[in-house]
Amino acid sequence: MALGMPAQALTVYDRGNAGEPETLDPHLVSTVQEANLMRDLFEGLTAHDARAEVTPGAAERWEASDDGRTWTFMLRPDARWSNGDPVTAEDFVYSLRRILDPAFAAKYANLLYPILNAEKVNKGEAPKEALGIAARDARTLEIRLERPTPYFLELLTHQTTYPVHRASIERFGRDWVKPGRMVTNGAYRLAENLPNDHIRLEKNPFFHAASEVAIDVVNYVPLEDRGAALRRFQTSEIQSYDDVPAEQIAFIRRTLGDQLRIAPYVGVYYYAVNVRKAPFADPRVRRALSMALDREFIAEKVWAGTMLPAYGWVPPGFDGYAPVEASWRAMSQLEREDAALALLKEAGFDPDGQRLEVEIRYNSGENHQNTATAIADMWKAIGVDARLINADGKTHYAHLQNRGDFDVARAAWIADYRDPQNFLFLGLSDNVGFNYPGWNSPPYDALVKASDDMADPAERLATLRKAEAILVDEQPMIPILFYASKALVSHRLKGWEDNVMDIHPTRYLRLEP
Repeated sequence: MALGMPAQALTVYDRGNAGEPETLDPHLVSTVQEANLMRDLFEGLTAHDARAEVTPGAAERWEASDDGRTWTFMLRPDARWSNGDPVTAEDFVYSLRRILDPAFAAKYANLLYPILNAEKVNKGEAPKEALGIAARDARTLEIRLERPTPYFLELLTHQTTYPVHRASIERFGRDWVKPGRMVTNGAYRLAENLPNDHIRLEKNPFFHAASEVAIDVVNYVPLEDRGAALRRFQTSEIQSYDDVPAEQIAFIRRTLGDQLRIAPYVGVYYYAVNVRKAPFADPRVRRALSMALDREFIAEKVWAGTMLPAYGWVPPGFDGYAPVEASWRAMSQLEREDAALALLKEAGFDPDGQRLEVEIRYNSGENHQNTATAIADMWKAIGVDARLINADGKTHYAHLQNRGDFDVARAAWIADYRDPQNFLFLGLSDNVGFNYPGWNSPPYDALVKASDDMADPAERLATLRKAEAILVDEQPMIPILFYASKALVSHRLKGWEDNVMDIHPTRYLRLEP
């Protein structure tokens, strides 16, 4: 067995994962399936428990200053890396400086801009030493913020804040993430990585709560084909999978009963429109494409009632925030189609003459393919000819993040922390990693950034709502559906708690015979 783990009496969990990771570097990953792995391999200062509530992680406790701008974290005395080295405050200093280094080019780095001088460091306007983080001693870490940040403790559960093992990186460079070289501080350590087959994680004996971890081995099995995942679940080859083929929902409910878990989930399914090129730079074209979508049909027929129609950008469920809906929400679908036709004619297109041609890119999966096919049919009704192009998830998202050419592309955003800002920051013009359309709206930027400095929660949320109204009006990202989580969970797998973040760390699960 890898890493010397004894073979006898191992509890092995085969966990389906909806795609292959592009990397195992926590400072470079960006997808949900990558985050699932990171959550098992690493631990931040804070962590999510089984119900996705914030709980102590590598830090056993913390204190905040009266003004909410300075946080002091006391690390656990028994925090250890998987090679036995102690986890120190300096590890966090090194790691946060690493991800914010402009030469490192981490696409998720802007999530850390609440930290003092993080934005300046990330943009090369200040040295890394100016970052508001300091090791007061081996077990005491101080983080200073630009401003009070209500979601800061939950932000620290995110993989962008995870510590990485400096000695391993300096010795192996990019190869530090390979089996036998990768050193982690979470409940598990990397034992094997066979692309397109499985990633094997084994229990980390140095983890501070190792005695409470019931599963010895977790094999992450990448399965983009939802139908194939269902078949492997039915034959007990995997004990869980975090999606289902929507067209088989009735069959799944009938045959698997309560092993199908559907729960509220904070996320938006959308199409990014490339505003960097004609004719998609014209907001009339984007509004027309959005208005022509019959979201109720997509939610009910394509997704079998497991998703909700989305007419705004921010999903429901944030305390005190009233999400925005498109001004045409009250129109009938026929009225929307007529209005869409009129907008396209204003923009120079005609169903009987110069027709608009659109290329839809999407990542593999029956649900995404069926959605794209349905949307292509809906656009045909307003004189738009659509061509479909698909790629595996790793290739698809790499293309978008690297600013590859596209017309319209399927994407999704799942909350990193429970605050509407986490959805609205995607539209910021300087969010080069996730503003796939390349949209640039100075009024929008000003509102989102002004909200950061507002101490009054009601004023802050009202300002974010004004920003959302601009985004919903201009439609650079066309919201289609709001998510519900859909998972297959074996009766043998215990400890799986449905939650709005759809987070299920393996350390809290157990397998029964």
